[in-house]
Amino acid sequence: MSTGGYTMTIRCEIVKQAGMLGKVTTAIDTAHGEIGGVDLVQGDSETAVRDITVMVQNAEHGNQVAASIAALDGVTVLHAADLVFQAHQGGKIAIQSRIPLRNRADLSVAYTPGVARVCTAIAEDPARVYELTIKRNSVAVVTDGSAVLGLGNLGAEASLPVMEGKAMLFKEFANIDAYPIAIRSQDPQTIIETVEQIAAGFGGINLEDIAAPKCFEIEEHLKRTLGIPVMHDDQHGTAVVTMAALWNALALVGKRMQDIRVVVNGVGAAGTAIIHSLLDADVGEIIACDSRGIIHRSDPTLNSIKQHIASQTNGDNLRGGLDKAMRGADVFIGVSVANILTPAMIQSMGTEPIVFAMANPTPEGSPEMLGQYARVVATGRSDYPNQINNVLAFPGIFRGALDAQAREITPGMRLAAAKAIATTIPPDAVSADYIVPSVFNRDVVPRVAAAVAEAAIAEGVIREDALALAV
Repeated sequence: MSTGGYTMTIRCEIVKQAGMLGKVTTAIDTAHGEIGGVDLVQGDSETAVRDITVMVQNAEHGNQVAASIAALDGVTVLHAADLVFQAHQGGKIAIQSRIPLRNRADLSVAYTPGVARVCTAIAEDPARVYELTIKRNSVAVVTDGSAVLGLGNLGAEASLPVMEGKAMLFKEFANIDAYPIAIRSQDPQTIIETVEQIAAGFGGINLEDIAAPKCFEIEEHLKRTLGIPVMHDDQHGTAVVTMAALWNALALVGKRMQDIRVVVNGVGAAGTAIIHSLLDADVGEIIACDSRGIIHRSDPTLNSIKQHIASQTNGDNLRGGLDKAMRGADVFIGVSVANILTPAMIQSMGTEPIVFAMANPTPEGSPEMLGQYARVVATGRSDYPNQINNVLAFPGIFRGALDAQAREITPGMRLAAAKAIATTIPPDAVSADYIVPSVFNRDVVPRVAAAVAEAAIAEGVIREDALALAV
């Protein structure tokens, strides 16, 4: 049964009579729930309180299961809770002190009067802020809530659970202290000014879930003015993992970057970054498509971003729909909408086609259908092989940038990250179902971090005093 991620904990008080627990489990089964576990919470001579974990299809189904249990004589449902909501009670992250506060002496070291000496030292030599504060290991996860996951414009407050989750991933995978910053204004200039004002406390800025096209303007401005790494993960994290997957997929089918033709469908934040990464990797030919079809230089209605893309892609100035773009292509990369690919489109591609259908939550074509016609298929989903997941990229990229004290994250650093992700899989282990490593592969972050730091040093984008303070 597909649970859709819904798991309920139903707490029941059950009269102690022979067969009562069996009646409860039968009621759950009859209501099409799937029992994951039964735990005794407490009991006495007359009743037992048990927590029953039940996998259900959705919230309404969970309520139906709970009602079926409550209808039994001798059973009282005390409460029913969605485990996801339980996990979010009070938020998912917290701040923890690194040094103890046991007595007056500890307080005088961590706070006044001792801290005044540290403040003075930083005022006299501002570069010491990286040595004497959390700045060197902190990232602000900044959003305006205008493009939350695949849900759309939900606003600042509703974006917080995602930003907390992002902060958790930073800490869990890269030991970076990250903080959710949700800005109520969705005006690009206000967002820019807000981030500029708070940047003193952070070593890097991760922009998240900010809608296109303003995300481009915000990122470019902050990269120019802050002097610390700034990355819009929806753009570049997706592009990095896509490039890693593409390197391994091409190795599998025996093709080279410079010889292939790639169709990119969707020219929003992720699609634009993917196109730029393909250009940086010297891909042979790129055809970009939006909802109206192939983007070409003769279209007077293109906005400035698409005009720039048109000037660098579609060298033959093709016109037409996605079906025309797909003919003879080696690779399809979709960051667009669900179910737009047909078997005929895949069959019209070149030999051993590679299809990355990354629209979420529903790909551009069902993986089952795509797998019948393509040699390699990747999606954004965790329930199919080859998930293109940003968590493979951003923790290691920021870890490496912070360790090197880079002033920015360059295209070269991102390509280095992509190659590090790709080569985490030994060449003889690469297969059609294994072109990217698991997000839980603990080799990924250190490999990415080392590659990114090395690239930053080679490109000369580190702070002048960085080597002395490197981790």
